[in-house]
Amino acid sequence: MDSTHFAIAFLAGLIPALFWLWFWLREDRAHPEPKALIGTSFIAGMLIVPLVLPLQEFAMERFVGDNLIFVWVIIEEICKYSAALIVVLWNKAVDEPIDAIIYMITIALGFSALENAFFIFNPLHAGDYMNSFLTGNFRFLGATLLHVLASGTVGVSMALSYYARSSIKVTVATLGLFVAIILHALFNFFIMDASGETVLGVFMFVWMGIIVLFLIFEKIKLLEKNHQQTL
Repeated sequence: MDSTHFAIAFLAGLIPALFWLWFWLREDRAHPEPKALIGTSFIAGMLIVPLVLPLQEFAMERFVGDNLIFVWVIIEEICKYSAALIVVLWNKAVDEPIDAIIYMITIALGFSALENAFFIFNPLHAGDYMNSFLTGNFRFLGATLLHVLASGTVGVSMALSYYARSSIKVTVATLGLFVAIILHALFNFFIMDASGETVLGVFMFVWMGIIVLFLIFEKIKLLEKNHQQTL
């Protein structure tokens, strides 16, 4: 039964993540990324979760309250960014600014897929099917998009500094990582204290951020097109 529950939870975490991945990839249809590299990045995002969990358990022994939440966020965002640096961002296929955003989002969705599976599995295993269903829906609309927003913010910082010298790239990417950590932490702080009436407001914060990310995504595509025309 445990294996069946986990299989259901895994699919419930995977399918929504693949939907969001399809959504973002279709925005880059002019210069699509290699499917193998997208798949590798997505799987890399999933493999971060088993690394993050023991680090977060280690943090639980040393921090409490808001400090613990903030440390958890730092661990997640640094691990996602590190995975991107190790697995994909050095690849020659990353040959235009928008690619940094695509791959950061892909890794974030891989991470979210397995993380969501664990969140869904716990109530499912306990026989609380309604809570498991609600958890899946809430994470589809909230936590999954939060990971997209946070990692996408790092991707945007790298995209905007794509043609700059290395020292500026590192500085801007670090700033983007800092902003991602703040956005992620704010969501966690507010969602922990949110009641039924304020959860929607917290989700609106994420949805508005996604709209801004999408608009920036489109703007960077135009900047790259203009850059190519001036060459």
